[in-house]
Amino acid sequence: MPEGDSVRRTATRLHEALAGRPLTHADLRVPRFATAELAPRTVLDVTPRGKHLLTRLEGGLTLHSHLRMDGAWLVYAPGERWRGGPEHQIRAVLANADRTAVGYRLPVLELLRTAEEDRVVGHLGPDLLGPDWDAAEAAARLLADPGRPLGEALLDQRNLAGIGNIYKCELCFLARVTPWTPVGDLPDPESLFPRLTATAHRLLEANKDRRRNTTGSRRPGQDYFVYGREHRPCLRCGTPVRRAPQDDRPTYWCPRCQSGPTA
Repeated sequence: MPEGDSVRRTATRLHEALAGRPLTHADLRVPRFATAELAPRTVLDVTPRGKHLLTRLEGGLTLHSHLRMDGAWLVYAPGERWRGGPEHQIRAVLANADRTAVGYRLPVLELLRTAEEDRVVGHLGPDLLGPDWDAAEAAARLLADPGRPLGEALLDQRNLAGIGNIYKCELCFLARVTPWTPVGDLPDPESLFPRLTATAHRLLEANKDRRRNTTGSRRPGQDYFVYGREHRPCLRCGTPVRRAPQDDRPTYWCPRCQSGPTA
């Protein structure tokens, strides 16, 4: 599942390509909305909400999409070859006179009234990259279930929106606890969580317009402290990083730098 910063970059590309221009062609290749007439409506904006994308159109309509693991929106110039995948993987085409946005392998694609957007994103917690970001509220939501493992709590978009598996692993490393540590067993969680959510916000803000990096190092292979580094030395202590599943996701941690239970 993508991280909030990559969804933000996708939204920015779509907004720059589509916003303020009338659609000359629109094709939604899902049975429920295949007959929807979206052209020549003007695209008003493309807004990310956590990991959701909201493409708002004149007339009070919103095209809601979610990338999950494999989805992608790619933008092409007129005459440019579409390279995002085979034809049968295309779920949406939105075109104007200058650009064409193509949605591949989108597991979620639906058309709804803009006034009803809360139906699909109203459950989300504070958005790490949104105008509603509230570190204290996010910390309070994380603290609400003391028995839940920290890694699962961070991935729950109802607590805070925008964290994926990469940031989950990196934030647990920065907190010096394993992702399987119950929230209530964390050292001084009331003071830890405001710092942790502030760190999450800082990292996503820093990475929203660049290649993702959590370490501050620009050396090859050192973008992350632990994520994707199984059997490689921890950048802090040199101990080989370990990997195990958590909620069906590969989870990485340093057995020396991070205390707490493991899988």
